[in-house]
Amino acid sequence: MTDDAGKEAGGDADAAAAEDIDERATDVGEGAAEGVVGASPEREEATDEERADAESVTADGATADESVAADESAATADASGSVPGPDVGADAGEGVPEDVPDDVAKYDRFQKMERAEYDRVNEFLRDRTYVTAREWAIARLCSDFRTETGVEMTKIGENLPRLVPFMTDTYTPQAVNQARASFEEKVRKAGATFLYGAMSGFFTAEDLDDVMYESTEVAKFLLEVEGADLAVEEELAAEDKISSVMRDVREASAEVRGEEVKCPECGHVHEP
Repeated sequence: MTDDAGKEAGGDADAAAAEDIDERATDVGEGAAEGVVGASPEREEATDEERADAESVTADGATADESVAADESAATADASGSVPGPDVGADAGEGVPEDVPDDVAKYDRFQKMERAEYDRVNEFLRDRTYVTAREWAIARLCSDFRTETGVEMTKIGENLPRLVPFMTDTYTPQAVNQARASFEEKVRKAGATFLYGAMSGFFTAEDLDDVMYESTEVAKFLLEVEGADLAVEEELAAEDKISSVMRDVREASAEVRGEEVKCPECGHVHEP
């Protein structure tokens, strides 16, 4: 009896414990289910916020990537940009204003050289003169764009490709001034060289006439390229005046040297 009662008591205890565990498991399951159902709207709202944050982070990252790509693209463009010409402060794409001044837009001094290339023009000038193509063009522009206060060097440099077809780069005001100064220096040296040759007695009157004729032809050609319209009568009159002046220069220089003077008209030789 005692053993059977003990077994029955033990069985009841085990059954009670099993029922208690089942009830607890059921309570836990129901509580968890209620928690899930009750937290569902809040969880969905939190999920939306997390998605928005994720999208914001993604957008910021994409914006940052685009910014970095733009910076790298700009750096690449600067590195691979066109090489500026001599004494150039900026390439042809920079420094040219969108609003072109009226006097620049109307300027057509070098219209006849619309398709000319710099190298060809420079070669022509170097074969016949001391100046380069850029010195010639900029000297012409400095003469045309001179105001009461001075030369508009900034305007010339910024609009150089628009003003002169064979010039492809913009120039700084310093580069414009340098080219003009170089032109003036070469003209002075060439003038001194020519006058020395004329006054030294190295050339006869006929030789000087030939030199003057060749020089006049080159000068007239450049003036015509710049748009000047010279009539034949004007050309002949200018040549006669130049020849007359050069004969006077030769005679005066012969007097200074103490040499005999030959009359260009009758050929009579007389003492100075």
